[in-house]
Amino acid sequence: MAVSAIERRNAYAASSAGGSPLGAVAGLGSGSARDLGLYTNLITSAIGLSPRRAQQLKTAGLDHVQISIQADEPALSDRIAGTPSYDRKIAAAHLVKELDWPLTLNVVLHRHNIDRIGRILDLAEGLGADRIELANTQYYGWAWRNRTALLPSRAQLDQAEEIVRAARQRLEGKMEIIYVIPDYYSKYPKPCMGGWGQRQLTVTPNGNVLPCPAAHTLDLPRATVRGHSLAWIWGESPLFQRFRGTEWMPEPCRSCDRREVDFGGCRCQAFQLTGDAARTDPVCHLSLDHQIVAEAVQAANEGAEPVEADLIPRAYTVRRS
Repeated sequence: MAVSAIERRNAYAASSAGGSPLGAVAGLGSGSARDLGLYTNLITSAIGLSPRRAQQLKTAGLDHVQISIQADEPALSDRIAGTPSYDRKIAAAHLVKELDWPLTLNVVLHRHNIDRIGRILDLAEGLGADRIELANTQYYGWAWRNRTALLPSRAQLDQAEEIVRAARQRLEGKMEIIYVIPDYYSKYPKPCMGGWGQRQLTVTPNGNVLPCPAAHTLDLPRATVRGHSLAWIWGESPLFQRFRGTEWMPEPCRSCDRREVDFGGCRCQAFQLTGDAARTDPVCHLSLDHQIVAEAVQAANEGAEPVEADLIPRAYTVRRS
């Protein structure tokens, strides 16, 4: 139902994310999306990507696979992931290439792995990745709880940017390299998903529809395809209307020349840091709450090197069949 509705909204791509939703994609999503002419992308940890499941996905018409990886060597990667997974991720990457899929690697960067960015790029090249996303951590949810241990220093970022520039020149035409700095170090905030309710939506496994994957953290009315059409949710629901456009904005956003560039920044980050999703994203240097971010950056540049004990791991729930 949701895939058909997405097609009617003139979408051109559908992504399945959230760990390893491989069976569901093979059985339902990919085939339907292919029939509707959508480009399909599996965003996955790849832990459950067995040869049998991969072949099911290939038969169903999946177009592209993105695999997350935490570091370039097993010990650090498994420690950051919180579970033994490195070897399975590498095996899955080889399997993706054997089945002639385009391969993207996604690496979330932070204080514990950013100094290995050169080795991570070497790993991606060795795996034959077509694209690598080097995305510095966004500090929501569990990452926010670990922010002190994860936020890199300015010196680390400067060194990483130099390595990325050199790699882009060397690998031009062979591997696309996307590098995203932590927005805590930016003068202006990033636009929330290209603008709240402007370009993208997320349909969760239970049918809830969100303007961005983290919007479930906000105290806002829910919208679900179990109760309304996707067209109504996108065009009329209170959830999607709440921060769409510029009328909702407080100062300094309301009179800012950038109000239709960054749309006041990230609503989830504003809520995370201030308790009010309608405030200007504190990343912005014009925000009345910018000192919250400035103090975190100052601490990251004064603190000692993190150790393993600094990280607060999230407990994994093991499901048994």
